[in-house]
Amino acid sequence: MQNPSELNKNMLEGDLQDQVLKDYHSDLGITQTHGVKLAGIRTQSGYDLKELEVCYQTLGVLSPRKDNAILICHALSGNAHVAGLDPQNRRPGWWDFHVGPGKSIDTDKFFVICSNILGGCNGSTGPTSINPITGRPYATDFPPVTIRDMVAAQVRLVDFLGIPKLFAAVGGSMGGMQALVWALDYPDRLHACIPIATCMAHSPMQIAFNEVGRQAIMTDPNWRGGHYDDHHRPEHGLAVARMVGHVTYLSEYSMHQKFGRKLQRPPRPEDLFPDFFSVESYLKYQGESFVKRFDPNSYLYITKALDRFDLLEGRHGRDAVRHVQARFLIISFESDWLYPPSQSRELVKTLKRSNVAVTYLNLETPYGHDSFLIRNPDFSRAVSHFLNSEYRSLGA
Repeated sequence: MQNPSELNKNMLEGDLQDQVLKDYHSDLGITQTHGVKLAGIRTQSGYDLKELEVCYQTLGVLSPRKDNAILICHALSGNAHVAGLDPQNRRPGWWDFHVGPGKSIDTDKFFVICSNILGGCNGSTGPTSINPITGRPYATDFPPVTIRDMVAAQVRLVDFLGIPKLFAAVGGSMGGMQALVWALDYPDRLHACIPIATCMAHSPMQIAFNEVGRQAIMTDPNWRGGHYDDHHRPEHGLAVARMVGHVTYLSEYSMHQKFGRKLQRPPRPEDLFPDFFSVESYLKYQGESFVKRFDPNSYLYITKALDRFDLLEGRHGRDAVRHVQARFLIISFESDWLYPPSQSRELVKTLKRSNVAVTYLNLETPYGHDSFLIRNPDFSRAVSHFLNSEYRSLGA
């Protein structure tokens, strides 16, 4: 049976994909997520959230010295269920291929934490949460959130777990941005940082793709200014946004290899346009499955947080990152045109100018931005070697 990351590479569709996921065996077996209420934060926009609900998962055992905790930060559409099988639907966590006993992030050695982000829709405080003032979901009355707000919520969780300092923060894409904030804003609370396929600030092109997705949602008649209900959601707009986003996660090579110009089925009388390409079918399935598990308003808030992110906001010159204490492994992928290697190299240069310890790898995988989610032996070895080497340096 294939692992779930391999499914991204092979791009199985519809019922076949669902069946493979259902039959998948995880080395971790069934794993649980937990919910906790924590003290609130003041967002960067100045809004006081009196209380935070955070959904999180922990795997492995915290060492007596509390020096083996790794925070895994998820990307846009991720959640707290990072590895193991969901008890409800038996689907594997989004990074099950890399997290578990003997894997790149070894749960026999490390205590792994993953939480749903602030502004998300999978158990943490966000637009779908109940506004204590109105007794109804916040919807678009929820305050704007930033990547730094998301990390502030993670700090509350790490404090709750009684961990004074993380061994590492790891994340790809938006998760990489969160890991970077840990390194810059909480330098004495992080030993190692692994930002993957990410950047210090979005380019105009990256912002443009996100804006197309946002407009698809906000122009859906069912959006209603964000105050929709469960029976009238802007699902078409969210599906289109997901389709646009999913194209950017792939590469021309991977799309050509898996789809080419193959037709999904013969024409039907009801078809307005008779050619129905396999790639069209795949994107339609991705859009339709996404709307079942994600909130449209959360998509708006999260993509806006991505676009607003600026790692060096309020910092200038050579001293901008001089206080950073973490040791870095930065990874990019040659075929990633959404977060191209040039953005990772810019980050490397910024850190090295301040004599921060940095190892940089640009891997030749041909599968685009999603390369950190699929089977990738070079990527797995690099992460494993770096984490194990750094952990040994602590005398563990």
